[in-house]
Amino acid sequence: MMTASTKLSALFAAKHDGQPSATQPYDVTLILIALALMSIGVVIVTSASMPVADRLHDNPFYFAIRHGIYIVGAIVAAMVVLNLPMQFWRMTNPYLLLAAIALLLAVLVVGRTVNGSTRWLAIGPITIQAAEPAKLFFFAYLAGYLVRRYEEVTENLKGFIKPLVVFFALAMLLLLQPDLGTVVVMFATTIGLLFLAGARLWQFFALVFAGILAVVALIVFEEYRMKRVTSFLDPWADPFGAGYQLTQSLMAYGRGNWFGQGLGNSLQKLEFLPEAHTDFVMAILAEELGFVGVLAVLGLILWMVLRALSIGNKALEKGRAFDGYMAYSIGIWFSFQTAVNIGASAGILPTKGLTLPLVSYGGSSLIIMSVAVAILLRIDFELRVDGVQAIGRGDSKSGKSKARRKKPILTSASQTKASQAEGGASVESEADEADFSTATVEAKPSAKTSSAEDEGKAGIKAILARVAQEADNG
Repeated sequence: MMTASTKLSALFAAKHDGQPSATQPYDVTLILIALALMSIGVVIVTSASMPVADRLHDNPFYFAIRHGIYIVGAIVAAMVVLNLPMQFWRMTNPYLLLAAIALLLAVLVVGRTVNGSTRWLAIGPITIQAAEPAKLFFFAYLAGYLVRRYEEVTENLKGFIKPLVVFFALAMLLLLQPDLGTVVVMFATTIGLLFLAGARLWQFFALVFAGILAVVALIVFEEYRMKRVTSFLDPWADPFGAGYQLTQSLMAYGRGNWFGQGLGNSLQKLEFLPEAHTDFVMAILAEELGFVGVLAVLGLILWMVLRALSIGNKALEKGRAFDGYMAYSIGIWFSFQTAVNIGASAGILPTKGLTLPLVSYGGSSLIIMSVAVAILLRIDFELRVDGVQAIGRGDSKSGKSKARRKKPILTSASQTKASQAEGGASVESEADEADFSTATVEAKPSAKTSSAEDEGKAGIKAILARVAQEADNG
């Protein structure tokens, strides 16, 4: 009996103790990247905003405190969204599109105007930039549309045009604010998603060409946008007028060199560079941390984008088309918005009012970007849970098959007990069972070729025989 128990203990220890620990339920790498970007944002926003905060509010940490509150709100929102199954987004994405349209219409009616643009909704002490949730809601709708109308999108022009009509309606509402930057980001993400979904190449190139023409027309026929383009092409032609912000940003990049001037030692943040803690936070980061700091932030964002695309690939491979398209859209959105933000501050692109994901100051952007990261984590979580459930189902089936193999042993023991109750040769039967159990325990370990599994089966048989014997003796 003790030998059988020892063998069973050894069997289970060999089977379970040597296995690696269970995989994490969430993508820890993605969480760490997001937290790293937020941490860098807190440091740089605090450094860049102190002079202007001290002048406007007599508190150098005014914007830093608000940014900290936004981060807490973003983490809470991300945790709430993380508990929402992807089925919620699949079922509600048409209603989310209606919510996006309602937000953009509300901005035009009762929105707050700042620096000539009406982009914010004031709800008590809370200010919402409606374009931020509108982007996320539109991408959710687009992912759902590509799932519902996949054949139409890939086979005929009508299915390809329908989502563009929806995009055109949203773009018109955004241009009335005006907010061309958000339109460009949404357009780029729409093009990328349609291409990844399998749209025909001629449709794809025609859409790109039409989009470029539309952007050019919007720039040419709007005077302030034309001034931005001309100042972008030669900012030094008017360094104290139209090119002032870009020239100050370029000077910040130039002073940064390889390793920067040191944290807190920026000169351009001393109210030389406007919007230093929002749209041009990367210029201050470059001045204080240098090329190495810029490269580190770009590397983190690139890592996040690659993780998003990888999660999208895995979702499509497992038949989760909506999840895959949603992950793709988030990856394209983050990458393109980062390119536009840094390109504008470095003089590569015309100036646009877009934040750097998870880094720049701004509550709406920070919360929505955190929600997008939470959606990526949820997609990855559900993919991992599917794998664990599949393994669990396999273990359950193997357990059932083992139970079926044990049934003849139980039947044999019960028949022996019944025959002994009828007055048969009980002493001889007990001796036979004892001999059988002893032979089973001793014969199996002595076989050099027996495996751990065979030893376990032998131990189980011996235990069952022993139980039957003790029951008969009782």
